[in-house]
Amino acid sequence: MTEAIDTGRRAAPWRFWLVTLVSLLWNGFGGYDYTMSHLQGETYYRQMGMTEAQIALMASFPVWMHAVWAIGVWGSVAGSLLLLARSRWAVHAFALSALGAAGSLIYNLITPAAAAAMSPVMPAVIVVICLFFVWYAWTMTKRGVLR
Repeated sequence: MTEAIDTGRRAAPWRFWLVTLVSLLWNGFGGYDYTMSHLQGETYYRQMGMTEAQIALMASFPVWMHAVWAIGVWGSVAGSLLLLARSRWAVHAFALSALGAAGSLIYNLITPAAAAAMSPVMPAVIVVICLFFVWYAWTMTKRGVLR
């Protein structure tokens, strides 16, 4: 005789796995970019096509901005891995990531050197994507897919 074991969570729809894959790819690149920025610095920035003003801006980031950047990036990477593990903690990791991304956007908007060197479009897109992942993980938690 076999017994069914109730794990307390619903089966994940195919869309969940698609969003999780996109999340892993998107945030994995963010982790790669962060790592290469810190390991290779100016060399990596030049390979990415950054201007002299943009490279100078990145080199002049205050310590707290590096912390905000790290929280944004590694919070998203952790959120993606937690989503893959179907853990409700993905919501918290993505929320932390969204705060980091918002901090980067605010810095970009209010710092004259940053505003002159960098367009705010990509940081704004990153904030929107982070908020989408927060919403998606929250929705999957409410539907019982994450626990």
